[in-house]
Amino acid sequence: MRRKNISTDKMARIGIIAGLYTAVTFLLSAISFGPVQVRVAEALTLLPILYPEAVAGLFLGCLLSNTLGPFGAADIIFGSLTTLLAAFITYRFRYNKVIACLSPILFNAFIVSLYLYAFFRVPYWPTVLTIGLGESIAVLALGIPLIRLLRARQKQNPHK
Repeated sequence: MRRKNISTDKMARIGIIAGLYTAVTFLLSAISFGPVQVRVAEALTLLPILYPEAVAGLFLGCLLSNTLGPFGAADIIFGSLTTLLAAFITYRFRYNKVIACLSPILFNAFIVSLYLYAFFRVPYWPTVLTIGLGESIAVLALGIPLIRLLRARQKQNPHK
């Protein structure tokens, strides 16, 4: 069996993404948690389009953020797994812009709303709308420009 080694650059990128996700979530903690939220760090969920290792970085960043956040085990487990699933689907469909962008929006809207409803009795459908809207703002208004900027930088410096 062949063992796959991960480069130092990829390990560093995982750590940077995880740290950035956590830092942004806590700098903007007032709008990062709850049934009405715009978790700005979710703009990073499009990074797997460019970097496969971003899947791990996003999962770790979300896990750490939710561990330190106010919603406890439900958010730690289900929120972090939702981000992992969305990041993996974004990576898997990185050549299909619609699926890549919609996966974090739809998974977060429906799954996060589901556990907020189940554990905290927050109304399900209004929460789907508010979580979906907040996620759309992060992904579409911030994530897409971020990906465009990073692609442009890659073209300017193709050896990195």
